[in-house]
Amino acid sequence: MPASEPVPIILSPFVAIGGAVMHLLAAVGRVAIFTWRTVSRALTPPYYPGRFAEQLLHIGWFSLPVVGLTAVFTGAALAQQIFTAGSRFSAQSTVPAVVVIGMVRELGPVLVGLMVAGRVSSAMAAEIGTMRVTEQLDALTTLRTDPYRYLIGPRLFAAVIALPLMVLVANAIGIFGGWLIAVEKLRFNSANYLAVTRRFVSADDFKMALVKAGVFGFFIALMGCYQGFNAAGGAAGVGNATRNAVVSAFILILASNFLITAMVFS
Repeated sequence: MPASEPVPIILSPFVAIGGAVMHLLAAVGRVAIFTWRTVSRALTPPYYPGRFAEQLLHIGWFSLPVVGLTAVFTGAALAQQIFTAGSRFSAQSTVPAVVVIGMVRELGPVLVGLMVAGRVSSAMAAEIGTMRVTEQLDALTTLRTDPYRYLIGPRLFAAVIALPLMVLVANAIGIFGGWLIAVEKLRFNSANYLAVTRRFVSADDFKMALVKAGVFGFFIALMGCYQGFNAAGGAAGVGNATRNAVVSAFILILASNFLITAMVFS
């Protein structure tokens, strides 16, 4: 075969960009195929309700302490910052409205998604990655147990259900944190604060928060399972899979949050 001609220097940047784009498209294709296999197989029997309940407990219930602490401190800090900024324009009365809208529409879903991704997505990648490098996944296949149905499907569906429930809890706790700092430190009237909060929040705000939470939960479980399932190279490979799972989940959460917000408020 004739030797390939060297690429002209002027075309080198385009070659690098094209290679990066092809690599990105190939990665997207692999994730799409993995998602299709998981969803299509998990929706057909046999089902594993015990595994689903276990993952629902692990993803949801065990994540509540860190989610609650994050929400209460965020709500309190948001109220303090809005009061400080509003005092420059004699707009301190906007504190309850901004706190409830900010928590329900943006901060609640995003912070819950990021906190759960750091806790859950990394754990999924480490667990499944360890099973991959120690050939436990191959053993499951040998025993005629589909890893997609037994390991990945329950995690995916549990995350999609658990995240909206945690976002509801986080929103309530975050609003409580804002109310607490406003009433106890900033000297707001409690009844007026709660009345303004009820007036400015709507059912559509909660619906958007739940939609965001469901999407975030899907990405969290998907990235954790995908990176762990494709881990290779022993302990170092498991570490790389764990890191990639958290980073990719963070990016997808922030990107999807922007897209959903842009579509709703465009």
